[in-house]
Amino acid sequence: MCGISGIISARMEAAEIEDKLNVMGLTQAHRGPDDAACAVYETGLRRIGFGFVRLAILDLETGMQPVYSKVDNSALICNGQIYNYLELKEGLADIEWQTKGDAEVALQMFRHFRPENALQAFNGMYAGAFFDQKHRKLLLFRDRFGIKPLYYREVDGDLFFASEIKPLLKVSGSAGLRKEAFPTLFTYRYIPGEETIFAGIKRLPPGSFLLYDLNSGSYEIKSYWQNTFPGDLEPSSGRDRISLMEAGEVFYDLFSDAVRLRLRSDVEVGSFLSGGIDSCAVAAAAVKLQPKLSLFTIAFQNKNYNELPEVKNFLAAGGQSFAQVRHHVALCQRSALNDLPDLIRALEEPIFLGAILPTDQVCRIASQRVKTVLTGEGADEIFAGYRKFLLEMAALEYLDSDGSGRLELERLYPELQEYIKLRAVDPLERYIQSEALFSEFELSRLLGYDKIVVPGLKELKAAPLLNGCEHPLNAALAVESRCRLPDYVILRLDKLSMRHSLETRTPFLDFRLAQFAARLPVDYKINLKDGREKYILRETFSRYKLLDERSAWRRKQPFTSPLAAWLGERDKWPEIVCEVLAGDMINRHGILDQKMVSELIRQVTIDGVGPETLVSGADRLFAVLTFTLWYEEFCCD
Repeated sequence: MCGISGIISARMEAAEIEDKLNVMGLTQAHRGPDDAACAVYETGLRRIGFGFVRLAILDLETGMQPVYSKVDNSALICNGQIYNYLELKEGLADIEWQTKGDAEVALQMFRHFRPENALQAFNGMYAGAFFDQKHRKLLLFRDRFGIKPLYYREVDGDLFFASEIKPLLKVSGSAGLRKEAFPTLFTYRYIPGEETIFAGIKRLPPGSFLLYDLNSGSYEIKSYWQNTFPGDLEPSSGRDRISLMEAGEVFYDLFSDAVRLRLRSDVEVGSFLSGGIDSCAVAAAAVKLQPKLSLFTIAFQNKNYNELPEVKNFLAAGGQSFAQVRHHVALCQRSALNDLPDLIRALEEPIFLGAILPTDQVCRIASQRVKTVLTGEGADEIFAGYRKFLLEMAALEYLDSDGSGRLELERLYPELQEYIKLRAVDPLERYIQSEALFSEFELSRLLGYDKIVVPGLKELKAAPLLNGCEHPLNAALAVESRCRLPDYVILRLDKLSMRHSLETRTPFLDFRLAQFAARLPVDYKINLKDGREKYILRETFSRYKLLDERSAWRRKQPFTSPLAAWLGERDKWPEIVCEVLAGDMINRHGILDQKMVSELIRQVTIDGVGPETLVSGADRLFAVLTFTLWYEEFCCD
């Protein structure tokens, strides 16, 4: 885990490039507090600079980067980890290895194979750059799910890239705002796709690489992986499809191996534990291999959001398996809102997600004891863990059911009829319908625009590859894993963990698990009769006794904050909330309509609001709060 930066320039001298790389490294030093280095390479018309700040987790003695080849002077920097580097290394013969880590294995893979072939062989989280001196090429690459970020920008013919946005702004000048993206932001709660809120600063898409021709100065971006849905798994016998038990066996082996690989480290690995089945399963699998595992949990005073009792029940049910674990708990309170300026500075991109507060708190307590942790992120997007997936399956069955069947579905899913009324035919249009934060009319008032245009995922270049033949549930999962997962869920995890110099590892985002899940029968993911999402996970973890029955089958509780309680009582607002919502900051910026903001303040209530609420008055007010703080940080001198 680290931070990378780079410059390609035909006009800058080596000393100037090196100076800028040092500035970029200092700007993201929290990503790599253990060491720093940079190097400049000459090649024909252009110079290439690589910068690196290191968080030492693997190959502590010889793992510093950039790594290079003595044979052809090629070089590589990489943020993240390629977990299967030992297996890949076995297939690379007659190489005089200079290090014991994964970065040099990646370098040699790119030297010996085409970019797409090398990348398809990697199992991990990574974003990096490979300088191919022999062919006068530079390759930027990013992992399949975009777990590790990579931003780039062209200025006056030079290309700058980095793990974060701030280093680009620091050395290549300020960037204008894409105000046309504000309606997208206040609808989706983030900006999907390649474009950021900053004009000219882009994200390399997940599962893609950028190939830069150092002779011509031109580049192209290619995709090397998408989680497509080829059809149900082939049965092991002559039956129509694989049985749930057979599928569970395959899943359990893949999951166990994903956890095993992510425990590869030369420092202690801990694990987050929220009480949900995903983090519980990860912790239970990890403790089999690392009995003295450190576990980290966030608690809330509000009982509807507090999962600590479930965590304690899970640990007690595990008995001797957890006898040696060290369990650390921190309380997330209303005062955490005062940390928002620091969190927003770390996030860089405005995202309206209540989970940023407990995420930051759990990363903080973990970073005081370990350098890397396992997490349960990704299971919901890969195995259909959100209620909206239950609703999608219920809507399909509702349309094919008779009167009694429809009545039963309406009983199980009270919001079903409203969902069906809104449900568009196109899965790309359905994606945001049930959780859009503001309507177009509300946006017109809030932003003061005469006409509001909220682009769809195709226009945002954020749509997954769909052929139209996928089951609607699989289409929804493809959209979720291509958009919300990298640009919202994982972005917040990476930026907030690295704010505390902590590496987070996500076993459920092992690409083998994703490809397996894509081919499962949809009713193995969603069981409408029992009203259970992630059904194969629950059934398998229960059958293999990785989880006790209560933990395996408990209802899902989203990981978020009690924003309604925190923002609904104005007399208890923390100082930063008063400064934004009761001060002159909003008027001074001149972006949001103060009158409508006042209305939003009055709309916040705790009545009927819980962790599972998709859109509440508190969510909308929190968006105003975080956007205003973001604007103050990044757009005001």
